Amino acid sequence: MCASVKYSARGPALIPRMKTKHRMYYIALFSVVLLGLIATGMFQFWPHSIESSTDWSVDRHSVHDAPLVHLSASDPIPERGDLSCRMHTCFDVYRCGYNPKNRIKVYIHPLRRYVDDLGAPISSTGLSREYNELLSAISDSDFYTDDINRACLLIPSIDVLNQNSLRIRETAQALAQLPRWERGMNHLLFNMLPGGPPDYNTALDVPRDRPRKYFILSSQIALHMEYRTELETLKAENGEAMLILDKCTNLSEGVSSVRKRCCKGQVFDYPQILQESTFCVVLRGVRLGQAALSDVLQAGCVPVILADSYILPFSEVLDWKRAAVVIPEDNLSEMYSILKSIPAKQVEEMQRQARWFWEAYFRSMKNIVMTTLQIINDRIYPYAARSYEEWNDPPSVKWASVNSPLFLPLIPPRAPGFTAVVLTYDRIESLFRVITEISKVPSLCKLLVVWNNQNKDPPEESQWPKITVPLKVVRTTENKLSNRFFPYDEIETEAVLAIDDDIIMLTSDELQFGYEVWREFPDRLVGYPGRLHLWDHEMGKWKYESEWTNEVSMVLTGAAFYHKYFNYLYTYKMPGDIKNWVDAHMNCEDIAMNFLVANVTGKAPIKVTPRKKFKCPECTAIDGLSLDQTHMVERSECINKFATVFGTMPLKVVEHRADPVLYKDDFPEKLKSFPNIGSL
Repeated sequence: MCASVKYSARGPALIPRMKTKHRMYYIALFSVVLLGLIATGMFQFWPHSIESSTDWSVDRHSVHDAPLVHLSASDPIPERGDLSCRMHTCFDVYRCGYNPKNRIKVYIHPLRRYVDDLGAPISSTGLSREYNELLSAISDSDFYTDDINRACLLIPSIDVLNQNSLRIRETAQALAQLPRWERGMNHLLFNMLPGGPPDYNTALDVPRDRPRKYFILSSQIALHMEYRTELETLKAENGEAMLILDKCTNLSEGVSSVRKRCCKGQVFDYPQILQESTFCVVLRGVRLGQAALSDVLQAGCVPVILADSYILPFSEVLDWKRAAVVIPEDNLSEMYSILKSIPAKQVEEMQRQARWFWEAYFRSMKNIVMTTLQIINDRIYPYAARSYEEWNDPPSVKWASVNSPLFLPLIPPRAPGFTAVVLTYDRIESLFRVITEISKVPSLCKLLVVWNNQNKDPPEESQWPKITVPLKVVRTTENKLSNRFFPYDEIETEAVLAIDDDIIMLTSDELQFGYEVWREFPDRLVGYPGRLHLWDHEMGKWKYESEWTNEVSMVLTGAAFYHKYFNYLYTYKMPGDIKNWVDAHMNCEDIAMNFLVANVTGKAPIKVTPRKKFKCPECTAIDGLSLDQTHMVERSECINKFATVFGTMPLKVVEHRADPVLYKDDFPEKLKSFPNIGSL
């Protein structure tokens, strides 16, 4: 996709303009639908030189066996494309059609050898090794199809990775001859710039766990004089913390300067020297994008991007704020102070993220092309797209078995039921009654009891109620309310029913109906006890309200359905010190979960059935947490605390409730699916 470009005062002086006589050919070739961020920054990323390869093609035939196509000077070139082309305007999504696997199909045009009237090839490199790898990665993937009629995307077998090796007019003519070219509609072109010797790919495969000597390092050569002057000024102000390298001019004969950088006569090995710095500068050069970015990421150095209007590779899905620092070019003089203000822990996380981005998305041509196709696939099938976490979290914190409720199918599947999680401490009789009632619900799949009492053993197995579904007791190591939201391995269903050990008044019909409502709204909290938050104008803060009103903004997780994905978010991604607050105060874990879900989804909870009062028949003022006189005050304090941590009030107020369709209608009970719904 193309991006509007806004140059600073330095821009025009640094970027040469095309010759007028070639401009129309460049436009014709590169204004087609360049999808997946190819033209917005990725093209400069591959640091290898583009080498000729004649080993094999995508159809496993020798390149020499490919049919020869003669181009005449009179052959047409592609029409001028739409310079404002975007995916939603220049991409025919209907070619992709319905696909039960939610996966696009990619067709590779047959290999041809194009020559002009004199027999000269249109490219000085032919089919490069990198382009061979690219086509091979596609043909070996699940995206590939050999049927052009099934294709959503089409890839030319014409190598345009390095435009410096192309004869632009003849390449444009060759593209125009492709079947179904149609002004480049749904065609994907990969255009990259080489960055260095072929062995750069392995130059940094050495241990990287030693301390970094320099705080900031600049290793680019042939920088604009104004940039270099500002860098030298920063160096003079900050001494040995900065290292500014340039091209070597005093090397011995026979020593390649490509893999060397110098500073006042001292020679450094490049790109190994990048491993010695915490931050590495990536400045605008002759081109907006810089191949140095790939070397920096591979070294685990945090890139500092100073290139106005530059769109970082795959920025549609990659959160570069986690791996790089972007500073406007005009603020170059403030770079040192900006970087010094970043906490050390955050810097360490950025270094790990930078290295992981390289490993996951840029290490090879296969990584690059598969990432590009996956992004396009996510655009075509957004409801099956990868989540933010899947794109940006390293494998150590990925949740491979967990689907995000925000990206589930639009039509809920007939799920395998729900897992009931009961948090208990010492109310055995009430606990057993709850288990007995829940076991009557048709969609119950498993019952998990979280035993939160470290001073007492749970009852013997023979004493537990006999039920028809698996019952598992999990013993915790500390008495924490947050234990109810831990992502236990025993939870195998997407739906979770969190229920207290004193909620015995809910009928099996009410619970089954609540589960059916959750199936239609898997990204919501669907529950029974409704609560409301209000703004107290006199006190100037939020207030917790549990009295009957026509509005709700929370459903308490003492009896609520939710997606197990939120267990992971609560346990591993809860902002600030909210989890510690909850565990220290032994209160408000349900409010915290409401804040979390509302903040992630932007949606209100759903209250089901008319029941509003949930009294525990066994509870007393001594053992009943909700009866404590300070309970309401502390609940209000929780809301204000959480709003401060989140930086906003995410809770949404609604005035509706979900009831069965025939709940109030005068029909025979046998016609109602959920006849046993409690009253107010």
